[in-house]
Order: sequence, then C-alpha cells, then structure tokens
Amino acid sequence: MTLADRIVAACYTAGWSLVKFLPEPVAARLFQAIADLMWRRRGKPVLRLESNLARVTGREAGDPYLRQLARQGLRSYFRYWKEVFRLPAMDPRHVVAGHHVIGEENIFGALAAGRGVVIALPHMGNWDAAGTWLIGSGHPFTTVAERLKPETLFERFVAFREGLGMEVLPLTAKGGGTAHAFGTLAKRLREGKPVALPAERDLTATGVEVDFFGARTRMVAGPALLAVQTGAALVPAILWFEGDGWGLRLHEEIPVPAEGTRQEKAAVMTQSLAGVFEKGIAEHPEDWHMLQRLWLEDLEPRESRETP
Repeated sequence: MTLADRIVAACYTAGWSLVKFLPEPVAARLFQAIADLMWRRRGKPVLRLESNLARVTGREAGDPYLRQLARQGLRSYFRYWKEVFRLPAMDPRHVVAGHHVIGEENIFGALAAGRGVVIALPHMGNWDAAGTWLIGSGHPFTTVAERLKPETLFERFVAFREGLGMEVLPLTAKGGGTAHAFGTLAKRLREGKPVALPAERDLTATGVEVDFFGARTRMVAGPALLAVQTGAALVPAILWFEGDGWGLRLHEEIPVPAEGTRQEKAAVMTQSLAGVFEKGIAEHPEDWHMLQRLWLEDLEPRESRETP
C-alpha cells in the first residue's frame, strides 16, 4: 500500500469515526465549506463537472450559470459524503420518514407478486439513504461495489453498506478478473428479490452505446440483461435532495422488446433507461454527481494518449 493509499484510507476511516459525533449543523457547515473550497480552486474534477453540466443544460462553456450550478453540485456531492459518514448512527425510521417517494407501487407490486425487480439509477442524491428506505420498507436488496484502492477502503465500504442491511457483491475479483456477480444477481432476482445497480456510467468499456443529452456514451448493459434473462422488472429510479430529506421517483417498468436477440433487447432497453435518466438529471442537475469523463468524445482523446 502506498503512502497516498494510506492517507486516503485514513481520511475515510476518520470520517466514519468522527463525523457522526458532530452536531448536524456543524457537520453541514464543515462539508459545505470543503465543497466551496474545492469549487474555488477549480481543479480537474470541478472543470469536468462544469463540462458535464454544460451538456445537460445546453449552455456554453464559461457561462456564469454553469459556474454557480457546479457550486451547487459540489455542495450536493459533499452533502452525500456527510450523510454517508452519519448514516450508520442515524435511526433508519428517520431516514424512511424523510423520503418523499413517487411511484413506489412500480416496485412493490412486482415484489408482492413474487417477481424480482432491477432498480437502475444514476449517480444522484444519496442512494445509500434510498437503500435504507427500501430496506426499512421491508425489502433488503443486493447490489455491487466497484473494487477500490486500497483494498482496506473497499472492505470498509462493503462493511458500511452491509451494516445498513444490503448484500454487497464485488464488481471484480480481488486482483482483477470477473467476480461472477451477474450469476448471483440473477439468482436473487429469480427468488423474487430486488437488486439495485448504478447504471449511467460503464466501468468496463464493454457497455451499450446510447444517445445521452445529444452525444454518445456507453452505459452498463447489466441491468437490462438481468431483466431479459430472469423476467425481472427493470425500473429506473431518480434521486435528489429535498430540503433536509430526500426525493425518490420510481418510474414505470421498461418492457422487454418482443423481438431480437438478448443483446439487441438489452440495447433497446438501455437506451430507454438513458431517456429516463436524461429527464431526471435535467430536472435535478445540481444533484447529479458526475465528476468524471462520461461521453465518448471526451474519453477518446485520453484513451489515444494512453495507447503505446
């Protein structure tokens, strides 16, 4: 483990250990101050967030509106981290009561009928809080986690989410390679259980190409493939912050096309998923936490430089 890895792991450990003891107003001011400091420094993540928000809003780079929207976005992002560090000490009943949920019948109806549900969501709001709402509503679920470095940090994140009541599967095996998460997810869905998966950013470079805010990107194919293979309902979810609480909209199921190969059906469904995400992100752009490259035309120059 490098010195940088040790520092990162220590910072997260300190967050989980200390932030929960701070009074809520103090913690809120602290994390907002960190967000504002990062915003003023205009590092690469901030500039990338502004660039991504320019696509969402249709504004030109350099527009003062984008600068302020990015500030709101960073405050939202750091609010997420503040809540992550405090969630283990929060009363789950408070988290459940703090959610304004629209369309819950779109998942509860299927689950009541013994049918699995794939809940697909973008990186918005606080999905750990939304997971606490789902678990508190009587439906523990399974998800996947990107393997982080150092390994101790990944293990800490898994322990955090398992402590909330989630079953967490690694996206990749230790040391690289496939972790066979897909098979376990399919098994849970056939058992009539819910699965929740981030879905608007492909981490494998093998996802489905879709149109997204007027440009091409790749989205992970897993949610749609799971629905096609198991007969589970594919339900898009949009999350946002609403005052001191949280907003959650569960959209209607995306149907499986009647014709085509499994891959062709998944591609059509993933494009439909992208359309729902577009609408939700456009309605709550400040709560979309996308500080990384996403669109193919942004990725390709970087990839070409890295090719020997």
